[in-house]
Amino acid sequence: MERTIYAQLLEWKDSPDRKPLILLGARQVGKTYILKQFGEHEFDNMVYINCHNNEFMANLFTDFDINRILYQIGIHTRQKISIGKTLLFLDEIQEIHNGIASLKYFCEDMRELHVAVAGSLLGISLKEDESFPVGKVNTLRMYPMTFSEFLIASGREALAEAIDRFDYDTMRLMDNECTERLRQYFFTGGMPEAVSVWMQTHNPKSVRMIHQEILGAYYMDFAKHTKTMVRHIRMVWDSIPAQLAKENKKFIFGMVKKGARAAQFEEALQWLVDAGLVIRVDRCKIPRRPLKFYMDSSAFKIYLLDCGLLATLCETEPADILLGSKAFVEFKGAFAENFVLQQMTAKQKSPVYYYNKDNSTQEVDFLVITPERIIPVEVKAEENVKSKSLSVFVNEDFKELEFKGLRCSMKPYVDQGWMENIPLYAVEAYFG
Repeated sequence: MERTIYAQLLEWKDSPDRKPLILLGARQVGKTYILKQFGEHEFDNMVYINCHNNEFMANLFTDFDINRILYQIGIHTRQKISIGKTLLFLDEIQEIHNGIASLKYFCEDMRELHVAVAGSLLGISLKEDESFPVGKVNTLRMYPMTFSEFLIASGREALAEAIDRFDYDTMRLMDNECTERLRQYFFTGGMPEAVSVWMQTHNPKSVRMIHQEILGAYYMDFAKHTKTMVRHIRMVWDSIPAQLAKENKKFIFGMVKKGARAAQFEEALQWLVDAGLVIRVDRCKIPRRPLKFYMDSSAFKIYLLDCGLLATLCETEPADILLGSKAFVEFKGAFAENFVLQQMTAKQKSPVYYYNKDNSTQEVDFLVITPERIIPVEVKAEENVKSKSLSVFVNEDFKELEFKGLRCSMKPYVDQGWMENIPLYAVEAYFG
């Protein structure tokens, strides 16, 4: 399946300043698939080694003599490793001692060689005691498939291009299909295997089974830690549906366990963030550049990495998502918010924040910083799209800052001066 990250891999391949590449991302987002496709299509040959339970790799990095290491890899794989012609791809590199640390020496002693590594828990491994090659690697982060990638996988590349060009006339004509495809995406999400099964079968049970297998694999990953940590990670994870079902989606530790305090579960929550399984959105007290200066880390919201996995974790009936409009309003619009954040996260290099007023129910769902401006974003999945909080934010509280708001809803495009409304399915294009 076509993935937009491929263009970034090509840029890395051709960069004169290229260093060994670390491809980060949660389990099952397609890291291995895309790097294998890249290696097969863009190089004369690819040397692929999976380091998981690999005795050869476990004993390879006794030192960092890169010439010896490449000589022995060549013998083991029965392949010739040629600079400029070979991609050396080490998968699940976090499974072996000194694997990540070796990238420093690949950079210093054999920088011309194309070396790429990936792993399902690399985000965790990078924070452990093993030396990380600071300044000696390039990194890319991979996310679940976006809605445009889903459309392309559906054979609707022309429709994806029309949305990407903000061709709102065409979108109005194709609104029914766009909405139908969006329902399907809410259900399947962007995990490549789930998308592939849906395209082949259109069988909700088969897709739901894939989601359950992925969630089961995540639970197995939780178990790779201390008993106390595992229990806390699972408790935080299992609380996410209830956290998102609230009107106010601020994360409350007391919902993880009655009487729980932040100190008990902060490490478990951070594990989920580092593993790429959840997206944390911190509160911003004042919407001024740089937003990080005004971040309030004591107040935050948590969303899942993928809306399809969220639907399965919430045990939502497939028909409620695929038919009618329940998908957009279920859990007080949580699915729609999760979708919008998922698309923005895949496109934005800067963190996304949210704003709420002290001692008030006024809240702006997201604050997004771009090179040009700060964009206050409100997500509306219901028929009632009145943007009271957004209007007060833009036209009263911070009028002097001259914000232009963005509302994402099921309504067609309209520019009201102080705010633009775009269809939910155009969010990715807007931030692309």
